[in-house]
Amino acid sequence: MAAEPAADDRSWRLRHLPVLVAVSAVVAALGAAAGGVLGGADAALGVAAGVAVTVASYVLTTVVLAWADARNPQLVLPFGVGLYVAKFTLLGGVMVAVASTGWAGVVPLCLGIAVGVVVWTGAHIWWLSTVHARRTRG
Repeated sequence: MAAEPAADDRSWRLRHLPVLVAVSAVVAALGAAAGGVLGGADAALGVAAGVAVTVASYVLTTVVLAWADARNPQLVLPFGVGLYVAKFTLLGGVMVAVASTGWAGVVPLCLGIAVGVVVWTGAHIWWLSTVHARRTRG
């Protein structure tokens, strides 16, 4: 069976999500365990929440942009920019609010966000360069 060209296969836009979410869940669990050992319950919760924030952000972006692209590719830029502005405004507000509480998990939360970004990006690069590349060749 020949691979469908990406342009003819509408579901390719979301096909990577289960793999990236699973990889992120493993990293969140490992990070929470490390945080728990090194910093207690607040650190464990902070790391896990940080990775979860990153995953939620990327999943939201992927779903919205896939929807926009399926409707009209010219919608991707305005939806992408609008979503970017909205997400970072919300994230900034939440981070300021959380930091003002004096919670001990703030630094682990920030580390979880950073690790989540690196892991999601790395897994996405792997997906695009291996799995998706095989689908589009042939």
